[in-house]
This record gives sequence, structure tokens and C-alpha cells, in this order.
Amino acid sequence: MRTDAFALRHLGPRETDLNHMLNTIGVASLDQLIFETIPADIRLKKELELDTPMTEFEYLSHIQELGKKNKVFKSYIGLGYHPAVIPAVIQRNIFENPGWYTAYTPYQAEIAQGRLEAILNYQTTIIELTGMEIANASLLDEGTAAAEAMALLFDVRSRDQKKNNVDKFYVSEEILPQTLSVLQTRATPKGIELVVGNHETFDFSSDFFGAMLQYPGKYGQVNDYAGFIAKAHTNEIKVAVAADLLSLAKLTPPGEMGADVVVGTSQRFGIPMGYGGPHAAYFATKEEHKRSMPGRIIGVTIDANGNRALRMALGTREQHIKREKATSNICTAQVLLAVMAGMYAVYHGPKGLKYIANKVHASAVTLAEALNQLGVYQTNTAFFDTLLVKADASKVKAVAEKNEVNFFYVDGETISISLNETTSLADLNQIVSIFAEALGKSNVTVSELANESAIPADLVRTSSFLQHEVFNNHHSESQLMRYIKKLERKDLSLNHSMISLGSCTMKLNAAAEMLPLSMANWNSIHPFAPVEQAEGYQIMLKKLEQQLNVVTGFAGTTLQPNSGAQGEYAGLMTIRAYHLSRGDHHRNVCLIPSSAHGTNPASAAMAGMEIIVTKTTPEGNIDVEDLRTRAIEYKDRLSCLMVTYPSTHGVFESSIIEITNLIHENGGLVYMDGANMNAQVGLTNPATIGADVCHLNLHKTFAIPHGGGGPGVGPICVNEKLVPFLPTNPIIPTGGNQAISAISAAPYGSALVCLISYGYISMLGSEGLTNATKYAILNANYMKARLEDHYPVLYSGEMGRAAHEMILDCRAFKQQGVEVTDIAKRLMDYGFHAPTVSFPVAGTLMIEPTESEDVAELDRFCDAMIAIRKEIAAVTADNHNTVLHNAPHTQAMLTADVWNFPYTREQAAFPLEYIAENKFWPSVRRVDDAYGDRNLVCSCAPIEAYM
Repeated sequence: MRTDAFALRHLGPRETDLNHMLNTIGVASLDQLIFETIPADIRLKKELELDTPMTEFEYLSHIQELGKKNKVFKSYIGLGYHPAVIPAVIQRNIFENPGWYTAYTPYQAEIAQGRLEAILNYQTTIIELTGMEIANASLLDEGTAAAEAMALLFDVRSRDQKKNNVDKFYVSEEILPQTLSVLQTRATPKGIELVVGNHETFDFSSDFFGAMLQYPGKYGQVNDYAGFIAKAHTNEIKVAVAADLLSLAKLTPPGEMGADVVVGTSQRFGIPMGYGGPHAAYFATKEEHKRSMPGRIIGVTIDANGNRALRMALGTREQHIKREKATSNICTAQVLLAVMAGMYAVYHGPKGLKYIANKVHASAVTLAEALNQLGVYQTNTAFFDTLLVKADASKVKAVAEKNEVNFFYVDGETISISLNETTSLADLNQIVSIFAEALGKSNVTVSELANESAIPADLVRTSSFLQHEVFNNHHSESQLMRYIKKLERKDLSLNHSMISLGSCTMKLNAAAEMLPLSMANWNSIHPFAPVEQAEGYQIMLKKLEQQLNVVTGFAGTTLQPNSGAQGEYAGLMTIRAYHLSRGDHHRNVCLIPSSAHGTNPASAAMAGMEIIVTKTTPEGNIDVEDLRTRAIEYKDRLSCLMVTYPSTHGVFESSIIEITNLIHENGGLVYMDGANMNAQVGLTNPATIGADVCHLNLHKTFAIPHGGGGPGVGPICVNEKLVPFLPTNPIIPTGGNQAISAISAAPYGSALVCLISYGYISMLGSEGLTNATKYAILNANYMKARLEDHYPVLYSGEMGRAAHEMILDCRAFKQQGVEVTDIAKRLMDYGFHAPTVSFPVAGTLMIEPTESEDVAELDRFCDAMIAIRKEIAAVTADNHNTVLHNAPHTQAMLTADVWNFPYTREQAAFPLEYIAENKFWPSVRRVDDAYGDRNLVCSCAPIEAYM
């Protein structure tokens, strides 16, 4: 046995467990199980052509050597990305801590109170710095957040009779270039006309529903937008502002100017640049727009005892639940990064943030004065951190790059210099010396920071912020370390027990895959640095694209999409571009089976498609005859089919090739949703089943951790006919020769965490990846065999097998008054996170164990489910004072002097023997969702409390 093989560490079941597992399932071999699970006509005929797998030691040595090819220059490029100081206490205790990065989206609030509090801190930070009323739990990046703001304003215009047919959206020419590109992508299929111009000459009488401003502007100019916003409101035009978050500690917040929406990135709050991401975007608006907001909101509520508790608020306003009526397909966030940014605000507090902002501004003023002495004049009339200077760009660039410094070169005689939290006096002197040498001038030395301000008095912030105690009590490392640990203990993550969420693939996030994220050669590169300075990244990203091409059988990949839903949208937009390139402007019908995930129709609606829902059979499969009828009916307008494979019901449908052929025969293309790719890798692939494009969830199948609800990466892989249309970026060109405009802000999306998937594939290789798929199917069918005598399994394949996941039908228990939610909450008492509840079928649990769980853990979970089934059997329809209905049980309940329940304390908290060894205590009782929605509070305290 090779003890240095990564597969040995990644795969849960041991060789010695195989016979027991196969006997339990009722098959003679693993090959027989795979034969009975995956239709023979779509099985791959040969192994994946991938490099020989590396050991963990070889991979870490390789990635260190590759990292040396990245040149970490001093970055003053700006444009929404800045070097930031990551407090070591946050890096070690959150960023590098599996207790934080392996948690799942907080759908089960009782075992996610720590993360929920951390996100509430983040929301409070955003609300108070922007001066707005409500903020969400983060979005994917600034560019897509701006696009969501445009979509929100487009949505709410329908409430205004005078505006409900207006389709023009004004964008200031001060907008970040990557944001403009994303706006262009999102506007076109929605029928929104973008008008870009100077805000000072904007014609308010024209027919616009909304406007977007940048604050400060892309090259640093600070404008007073209060007059613009007031005039816009007089003309019933709503205004969104994209604002630099750190600057708002010093500048008048957009909310105080009357803005309707404020968006931006929290990257400057202690998040590494990482060649573009992941970074938590922020989105804040007025409370009147809460039902139209994209993403999630964390809100305050009470638990069953009336004690304060937190949970995800306004659940039904998660946009993808609206399906084809959605204005957004966002179903994820950048929670791990939002947690870090919120904790940065907790650590520094209002005084610390003001100090940092003041230092950055003073550095900019000092530099402007020094350059002025050289005869280099800057043109911004007011600025926070960025100077726009006139000089010979080619001469300056030559000297700057010799000194390992990057500025942004606007044109041949204009240079933008953005200063940041890391800028020191030595850095300022280096910048001045670069200009002196380039222009042949005598050098000027800076000895101290200037006291002057380059911000007009009426734009200096006067309002207080972050007065709540949480932002004023944790400023020493000991205090913050203990606060972080206190929150971590309230959350159940993969470092405690398996999280068997169907469709979510909560697999091992190996330490060797994660370590490179902390290496400066990888996390300190600006996304718009010249590509020759990012050679290591270019090699790694291209290699990852090639690896994903091999896995999917396709010809091209883009890593730009920042989430799975964004990947869906990107795939549909490439299909749209393909049809347009052929003159098929009329092809806009998208067929979607009724069993599809809600993001599918939401994405199709965003891509401007007409959605036709097709039927599924009682067995849960696509109704091929109904699909045939629809495909023929719409053959002249058919754009595509969206199909999930294996199906959302955890079944490999044998008719898949017939289905894809049917779409192609009628002029359409096939988009395959890659949510269930963990059941395909190495055994079949999207190209083999006849798809044209698929998205992959790198945060599922390819081992990027879920991070409590993000980061996500959702690249799309395409066949040769779609390669020309892969998306580009306005500053660093990417994509095909007929590329669509940007899908997200950075050229390669969340490039930093792509290292994880690169490591996963490079260390597993062809055999390891294939075995991972086989073991995922093995584990699922082992659990199915253990549980099907106790719970009906809703769907299975033609030979009775599940794919990598299965659905347990709990609907019959309703007759006894037991809901599927009661089972989910009771599992917490057994030390487990619930499987996916009521998706894709209401009243069910969808279980996916993944390949990383060993037999002992699978058995513990099955034992818990079987024990709960016995508890259900004991419930009567007229008795709801049961161990199920009162679950979860907290430590406070168990240690109280009074125990008024008709079962023992041991039955409540320790129903099985294994629990005592590693008891996880939910920190609150069952939360009251309805109370929280009726009394919406989504910050640490109402704003009024600070007045």
C-alpha cells in the first residue's frame, strides 16, 4: 500500500471495508455496482488522459516552485483591488481554520449561530458605513453586485406607472471598466439600454429608470453626488452608487446623499487580492426594496424559549425560488470572505477604521505634494487615495517595472496611482524616486505624512458608525481570538461530522489543497497586473482549464464565473451568442424539466429566454415524449435544453442520449447542469452524453470548501462550436475570438481558490478521480441499503441503484404530525447536520455522503436515522410534546433544575452511545422564522440605538 498516495487520504472507505459494503448492497464487486448504476452506452471507453498524480509533498514543492514565477510587485493599480493587511489572528483562526471554511450555508440555523453572528456583524458594517437601511450577507464581486443593483431598479420601476415601460439606464463614465463590461452583459438580454456619460451633463428629462455612479471615480476623483441624486429623484430616477468601502470611514456615505442602492467590494477589509478573488461584494439598499434584493439576509429572531437567535431571513425572497419570475439567480454568497471582512471591522472598530482611512488619505496627499515639487501635477480636484497624474507613461513604466512597481497607465501621458493600507513612507519615497528618475528631475524626499486634506469640508463624514459593543470590545488579539473561538463552537462543520447534503457534495477539503492560499506569491497578485508578472498563475489556470476539458470531454473552459448559478448564466449566454452569430435571432426558447433546480429557470430568464417547462414521469425521470412534443412544437425557435445529469433525483436516466439528440435534431443546444458531476468524473462525461456546454461546481466536485455559503467557482466547459464565445475582460483579454463581455469582474474570477481544484486533480490523477466517483456511488448505495427498510427511497435507477445521492420520502409521517423539519432538527441532537430538506421534492430528505466518508461515519449517520425512525413510530397524532417536536435540545435545557418533558434527559441528548464521546450542542432551541420576518432586524442593533 502506497502511504504517500493522496487518494489513500482523500477516499473514506478502506480496502478492508469493501466486501462488507458490497455484501450489504448485494453486489459481487464494485464494477458490478457501477455497471448497474450507469448506462453502458455512456460509459467512457478509456481512462482520463491526465498527468501522473503527485504526492502531497510533491504537490506542495511544485506549487512553491510555480509560485516563484509570479512576481509580487508593489501594486498601485487600484480599480477596485488593493493590497490589504490580513490580521494574523483572522488569517490563522478563520481563513486557515476548517471550523470556518468547511461549514455549509446556514439553512439549519440552530447549528450555525456563530457564522450567523459573524455575518450579522458584516451586514452591520455595511449598513453603517454606507448609510443605508438594509444589507445582504454579501454577493460575488463588485461588478456583479452593480449588475444586481441595475436589475433591482429595473424590477422596482414597474411599481411606478410612469416608469414601467422605461428601459434606459444611465452609467457614469467614472464607473470601473470591469463593472461596465458586466453591466453590458446583463443589460442586453434584459432589454435594458445602457447610456454611458458624464454625470455633470446628464439630461434628467430623458427617459431613464435608474443611474449608476462610482464613488470615488475609477481614477480617484471624489464628487458630491447629493445634487445629482436629488434631481434624479425629482424626475423619478432611482440611483445606485458603487462605493469604496474604506473611503466611507472618511467620506460622506452615499446613503446620506440619498442613494437608493449602494454596492461595492469589502476586499480592502483584510482580504488578499488573490489575482481577482474571492472577495465578498456588498449590497445595501432601502428597506422598501427588501423583497427585491438579491442574495440572502441574516436577521434576528427568537427561539422556542423566546431567547434571541439568528437565521436567514425572508427565505422566500431568495430569488431563485421565484424560478422564471426571478430577477436574479443568486443562490450563494462569499460568506467566508464576508466573515473575514466583518471580523476586520470588529478588530479595528470605528477608531481603527478611521485611523486606516486617514493614513491612506494622508499618504495620497503627501505623494501629491511631493510629485508637485517635481512638476508632476495631478488632476483630481478632490481625492481619497488615488492620484491621476500627467507624465510620460512609457518612461515612468520602464523605471517603475525595473523597481518592481505597478501603476495603472490610462494612456500615453496619464497615470493613475492608488495608495493603500500597506503603503509606508519608504513606499512613497520609492514612488517619488521613480518619477524623478523617469523624468530626469532631482529627487524629493518625504520625511512625514501631510496633515492637509484633499476632501472638501462638505464631503467629510460627520456621522458616527459602529458604536455597538461588538465593534468596541475585541481590539486585542486575545479578545478577538476568544471571540472567534466562541462563535466557531456554535457551528457544526466538517471537522465535527459528515454533512450529507444532497446536491451539495460536502467532501474533504484537504489541507494540502488549502495551504497555498496563504502563500504571498499566490495571494498578493493584482488581477490587472501585466500577465508576464503572473506567469505562475497563467500556467496553473491554463493547466486547470486543460484538466477540466479532459474531465468533461470538451474543447474549452472559462474559469470566470464566481458561482454555479453564474456558470449557468455564462453557459446560456454563450449559447445565445452562438445562435446570434448564425443569424438565428429568433432562437430564444429554453426547455427545462419540472424537476430542475430553481436557478435553472432563473438563469434562463436573466438570459432573456422564453421558458417552457416539460413534464417528468412518476419515476422522476424526464418525460421523453412530452419533451419530444415540445421540441418539435418550438423547433423554429428552440435555443436549448437545460438538463441536470444524473438527475436531481439521483438517477442516471438511460434515455439521456435520445434526449440530447432530440434537441440537436430540432436546432437547439444542450446545457448540462454540473451540480451532480461527482457521479460522472472518470466514468462518463457531458460530451459523451451529448451536451454542448456544462458548468462545474468547483466548490462541490472539485474540493473548494463551501466556506459557510461561499466562495464558489462555477466555470463552464464547452465544445468547439462554443469556444469562440467564452467571455472576456476589458483590461486583461480572455475568452474566444467572438467573446461575450464579462460575466464577472476579474479576468479569471476567483483565481486564488482555483489552486484548490488544481491541487485536487493533480494529486488524484485519472485513477484517483475515477475511484472518487466510484466510492461516492458506493457510499450512497451502502446508505441506501441500510436505510431503505426504514424509509422509502423515492427514486432509483432501472436496476434499483442510486447515483451519488438518494431521496428519502418522509411525507407519510405527516399523518402522525411529524414534519421533515422535525427530523432535520432531531439530527442535531445526534451530532449531524440534516441532509437537504424538501428539495427537489417537498417532505423529503436528499442524502449525499460523498467519497470522503468512511464506513464508521456512514454507520453513525445511518444508526441515527434508524433511531429517529423508531422515535417517529412512537409518536401519536395527538401528542406533539415529543423528543422530535422539541428538538434540538440545548445544554441549557439539559442542565436546568426543572425537566418537564415526558422523556428522559438521556433520550433527549444522548440517544445513542457514540454521541457522548463527541457531543455537539446546538446553542439555541428551534428558531421562529415567522417572528423574525414580521420583525425584520438585520444588523447588530437598530440605527436608532446609536443616535
